[in-house]
Amino acid sequence: MLKILVLTDFSSGYSRRLLEGIIRYSREVGTWSFLRMPVYYQMMHGEDAVVSFAKKWKADAIIAQLRDINLEELNTLDIPIIVQNYHERSKYISNLTGDYYNTGVMAADFFLNKGFRNFAYYGYQNAIWSRERGAGYKDRIEKAGYQCDILENKNPNTKEWLFNTKQIGKWLESLPKPVALFACDDYYALQISETCNITNISIPDEIALLGVDNDELLCNLSSPTLSSIVLDVENGGYQAAKQLYQSIKCGTKEAFNIVVEPLYIENRASTEKYAVSDEYLQKILNHIKENFNKSISVDDLVDLVPYSRRVLEKRFKDTIGTSIYQCVLDHRINHFTKLLLSTDLHLPDAAIQSGFDDYKNVSRIFRKYKSISPAEYRKLYKKEKKDFTEIDGI
Repeated sequence: MLKILVLTDFSSGYSRRLLEGIIRYSREVGTWSFLRMPVYYQMMHGEDAVVSFAKKWKADAIIAQLRDINLEELNTLDIPIIVQNYHERSKYISNLTGDYYNTGVMAADFFLNKGFRNFAYYGYQNAIWSRERGAGYKDRIEKAGYQCDILENKNPNTKEWLFNTKQIGKWLESLPKPVALFACDDYYALQISETCNITNISIPDEIALLGVDNDELLCNLSSPTLSSIVLDVENGGYQAAKQLYQSIKCGTKEAFNIVVEPLYIENRASTEKYAVSDEYLQKILNHIKENFNKSISVDDLVDLVPYSRRVLEKRFKDTIGTSIYQCVLDHRINHFTKLLLSTDLHLPDAAIQSGFDDYKNVSRIFRKYKSISPAEYRKLYKKEKKDFTEIDGI
């Protein structure tokens, strides 16, 4: 029986989904014995205590969320170790990391397509995942010709979740409205939501708010409910466990990286508005949002507003930054992607429910968005529905 020491934060939705993936793989290859060690154990007793405990328990591998631990000291255990990176990625120990930069790009594109021209980012300076998400967001915004206001929490690690409501409130009040605000994760997005409620700033009318992780507890705790970027976390845990198992079997400590990808955006009330002053364009956008899965033509949309086709297409492109056709296509592909990952629908049925009438056509379009076919995408990212009500040792 393999013994796996798990040193991580068990309170977050991200960590729990990660563990689900690890457990799913472990059950496919045999019984593993897990021992939980909360992060505070290392913070209270130091890395020497972690190392000595791992030796005493005779751990075969370690999966850890580490911040200030001496990785060289941990590496003396001479067993496979995978680290959920925090400050920086390690060059010597395997990293459970993420495509943080492109997560920020996804957030920026989401808001740009909603017509926003004012942007802000709220993050945590000490974490690589926050810095890189902010960089991707800012770079994409600036590439589109706009500026991004940034506020970073600079608290030490032991107080990273504390926040100054007065400071954040002044910053939020100073931002030009309406503003698209991207937070580094759902915890930080919830800080913004709570501050807005205290300072009487309206979400989503004045601030459209987006987080990361899709932690459903936090997203539904927010008022209004919080939109969030869904990450491929469970599959990341599965792949990490698979790589660890191979390392144990082969007796190698060669470092590897497991990259958790952003998948799609779960839309909730905090981003339901478009930043469009033209009432007729707003009407068009709302119609597309509500009817993208039906037959929609530009001629149909022209009938809804007192614009000629030429004027409508030009105003739409100037305001939203994309064509009407592309806007409809984005809605359909986003919905199709969600169905691929959250249902067992046959691919042609998922395509029809997303507004496509030709599966061959949607497959071609999907490849342009994701670089792989819908079937390959589902196989790569869709998590299996498993029962984890009885988990040995966890």
